[in-house]
Amino acid sequence: MTNTEFELGGVCHLALVCKDMQRTVDFYTNVLGMKLAMTLDLPSGGQHFFFDMGGGQFIAFFWFAGAPEHSPGIASPTALPGKGDIRTAHGSMNHVSFKIPAGKFEEYKAKLEAKGVVTAPILNHDESERGWSLEITETTFQRSMYFFDPDGILLEFAAWTRELRETDVQHAPVDSNGVPAWTTAGA
Repeated sequence: MTNTEFELGGVCHLALVCKDMQRTVDFYTNVLGMKLAMTLDLPSGGQHFFFDMGGGQFIAFFWFAGAPEHSPGIASPTALPGKGDIRTAHGSMNHVSFKIPAGKFEEYKAKLEAKGVVTAPILNHDESERGWSLEITETTFQRSMYFFDPDGILLEFAAWTRELRETDVQHAPVDSNGVPAWTTAGA
């Protein structure tokens, strides 16, 4: 057990907001193949739907009448990783990552593209200066492929390529001014 304070078993659910629940149900069930597991009508006139991601974990969506419009570059990235700026505002959710088998990237990329989904290149996150490469290197620790859902929510298929080690914590966190809070020797 890695958490000595609370017995957490992973993500119960992540709740996002969509513009069109019918379009969201179509994408998450017909494109990503998730099962629609629960639907709720809210007393305020909204909806809250849950999709089974597997492993006892769910992704949920709210639909609210009159909700503010999508705000790329504020509440979500404006581009796919490897293709442009992925910065988002403080307090925003940058992306949702789904764990997939490491050997399925090419197959899943082809499936998504056959369904009309634009995907980024498969990225191999590593210890290079850029932080990723198109090829697997000796320092690759994770593979990823990114794409957007119909509401512009950035989604990722990801797989760890090795166990994480204590030596993987090498960088000091910075404060709001970019100043390190401690040195790597203090980590």
